[in-house]
Amino acid sequence: MPLPLYFLAVAVFAMGTSEFMLAGLLPDIAADLDISLGTAGLLTSAFAIGMVLGAPLMAGLARNWPRRTSLLAFIGLFLIVHVIGAMTEDFAVLFITRIIAALANAGFLAVALTTAAELVPADRKGRALAVLLAGVTVATIAGVPGGALLGALFDWRATFWAVALLCLPSALGVVRGIPTRTEPLDGPGDDTGSGPDLGRELAQLRRPRLLLVMLLGALVNAATFGAFTFLAPVVTDVAHLDDLWISVVLVLFGLGSFVGVNVAGRLSDHRPGVVVAAGGPLLLVGWIALALMADYPVAVLTLAFTQGALSFAVGSTLIARVLHEAAEAPTMAGSYATAALNVGATVGPVMAAATLNTGLAERGPFCAGAALITLTLGLILRFRRLVTGNRAELT
Repeated sequence: MPLPLYFLAVAVFAMGTSEFMLAGLLPDIAADLDISLGTAGLLTSAFAIGMVLGAPLMAGLARNWPRRTSLLAFIGLFLIVHVIGAMTEDFAVLFITRIIAALANAGFLAVALTTAAELVPADRKGRALAVLLAGVTVATIAGVPGGALLGALFDWRATFWAVALLCLPSALGVVRGIPTRTEPLDGPGDDTGSGPDLGRELAQLRRPRLLLVMLLGALVNAATFGAFTFLAPVVTDVAHLDDLWISVVLVLFGLGSFVGVNVAGRLSDHRPGVVVAAGGPLLLVGWIALALMADYPVAVLTLAFTQGALSFAVGSTLIARVLHEAAEAPTMAGSYATAALNVGATVGPVMAAATLNTGLAERGPFCAGAALITLTLGLILRFRRLVTGNRAELT
């Protein structure tokens, strides 16, 4: 893999840490700003909504800019709003900075995905995507627990400062690693400002196969983030482990996701059907098993790792298919993949939260995950001919 991909992954790590870090900081933010915990929780929703809307908007805005200019602009904006967030005493200002940070994150990821696809041959897009998503998985392994530790040792503002500082080596890496004109290995780049017509690129969204693969990726991601968001109460209230074990379970989930995304990256370009056909049913069985055995600590610890691996293996494979299907939209393909990821990340926790007030209680999010994966597998079987094809073959 080209070295610039790893520089991009560092930035994705910083931004992924910011996206997930609030899970361990909300009580401190609420106390410091004298607001309710529910109000503080709106910060998470603000970021998620900004990610969904920001991917196509920011990609459209920056589509004719040089790749390096776009990436640096988004990193710079991300850094600035985290500095403002770390200094403010006003919840409204902090709320606005989270929306802007999400827009910058979405724009960066959309351009980074497009850049990654240009830096490698067409048959290695899946591996390139795996390198970028590894930044997200490392954020769940190290960034989020590290942010929680900083918040515990100092305060929540220290975590915001740390994310801002992480942007500096990320920006340096982009300057050193991404050329002004991005040249793909299998053809000329298009950073001259005369790229494909935006209307034609947006028209790709009328293609049923592209929409279906985006939907499949969103469904798997919804199951992943719905369950991930509510792992903590399962650890303490169902498995009856101490609070310390919450971090252990989250790290295990992150380690599994890192393994899954890297293994899938080696298969998703040439054998995506193997990943989906084998991983999809196993993922379904895993969510059901977690729902049934959540009161057994060993089962929770083991399944946290395996479900992280399977979720990111299947999910990243489907998102890689989005890049393949959107090949006729070279400047917007990354935004379509980003939107699919974040629609799932937005909808999943909402669906999972709705199950908490049912008889399923803390096990509900796992049941919701099982239902979402069942729907995913059903769609693949129902529209098998539509999903499979020369460019996006899944079986």
